Amino acid sequence: MKELADIVQAFEQMVQEKQRIALATVVHVEGSSYRRPGARMLVSEDGRYIGAISGGCLEGDALRKAALAISQGKKKLVVYDTTDEDDAKLGVQLGCNGIVSILFEPMDTDHHALIQGLKEMLLMRSPQILVTGFNRNHGEHWGTLLHSQIAAIELPILQEEVQRVLAQKKSAHIEINTDTAQQEVYVEYILPPVSIIIVGAGNDTIPLESMARQIGWETTVVDGRPTHANAQRFAKVSRILVGKPELVVPQLLIDDRTAIVLMTHNYNYDLAFLQAIQAYTFSYIGLLGPSAKRDRLLKDLKAQGVLFSETQIKHIYGPTGLALGAETSAEIALSVCAEIMAVMENRTPIHLRDQLTPIHSKQ
Repeated sequence: MKELADIVQAFEQMVQEKQRIALATVVHVEGSSYRRPGARMLVSEDGRYIGAISGGCLEGDALRKAALAISQGKKKLVVYDTTDEDDAKLGVQLGCNGIVSILFEPMDTDHHALIQGLKEMLLMRSPQILVTGFNRNHGEHWGTLLHSQIAAIELPILQEEVQRVLAQKKSAHIEINTDTAQQEVYVEYILPPVSIIIVGAGNDTIPLESMARQIGWETTVVDGRPTHANAQRFAKVSRILVGKPELVVPQLLIDDRTAIVLMTHNYNYDLAFLQAIQAYTFSYIGLLGPSAKRDRLLKDLKAQGVLFSETQIKHIYGPTGLALGAETSAEIALSVCAEIMAVMENRTPIHLRDQLTPIHSKQ
């Protein structure tokens, strides 16, 4: 989602500079590849680009292919086959032993509606669908389509596939026979970015907010002290809220992609915040400090008649973070972000060398 946001921002800047632009999208992968379908890169005619379609090995050649698509004003599909051991003949040394299909689309004024649609999509806190149509048999390419544009394509099977992807919460490839040719379609299921609410504005929260933002998460800082929770200390944060928990919590948007981390170093504030949040459904609450603090908080809340359900307690992570040997505030931020990502992606953290399935497969 961050990649899409960066592409939208770059597109608007490039348009202002009167640059001609192309969008490169990974639409199909066979075997191993650094990036999976849905990875994108926006390229301007002067050679600048934002986003990535590989680990850096394809970008050089992709810039040339994008320039060709721009000059010809036509969509182009390029297939990089590195299953041959002598992949050096391609001049890209992909090194992943896979076949990667990339669609290049010139982005002219007709694509402003697409970019505007992507901007609106990025503001929504709900799963979205993006469809990319391509043809590996040298036929027509539909290109990138918004969910709203799919209705104009009167193909019931496409509508059915979109609904299936939404129901299964998993992207899919399908093949559609049209009046003119067969069209391959990548139906992409896009989740909203993680939203992290950091309760506490001390010095140790600054690395966590910065790291989460670099990942592409939406960040909110909450504290009762205006001297700490302010734009001078958190210049790029999405939102700052100052006040008592009972006043702040109703202002928060909490969904299943929201993580809350309590880092106030103020026991009473943490207690009041947990009391205010008990009525909500949440996916992750992290508590800074030892397990004894977690147990004491829950015990004191119970004494006040505030009871968390068994399901809610399963989503309370105290101490917060993975056991990475973290000591400094930056290292703790890394361990917290890693745990949140694992929870949101429903993953059990392991060494990738010990994973028996492909890296990008769901466990």
